Amino acid sequence: MAKKQKFPHLIGSKWTAQEKTFGWRHFQVVTRKNEQGMVFAEMVAACDPDVRFWINAKGLKNRHAWQAGWQSLQEQQSSQR
Repeated sequence: MAKKQKFPHLIGSKWTAQEKTFGWRHFQVVTRKNEQGMVFAEMVAACDPDVRFWINAKGLKNRHAWQAGWQSLQEQQSSQR
């Protein structure tokens, strides 16, 4: 039986940073890589494809830092209450 892949739907997923990250809040995962038993996601800013960075995919589970999907500021504030 094949080994279950961690974070199988990572590529193409959209995320909103709770705080601006490199000047932006909305990002999309464009690449993933496995290194030393960990999964990393390459994030690209939705409005500026030159803004790219790698993050440990487990970090995306931190609701104080990231929310799944693209959220407006109003949606972010109402979900924090």
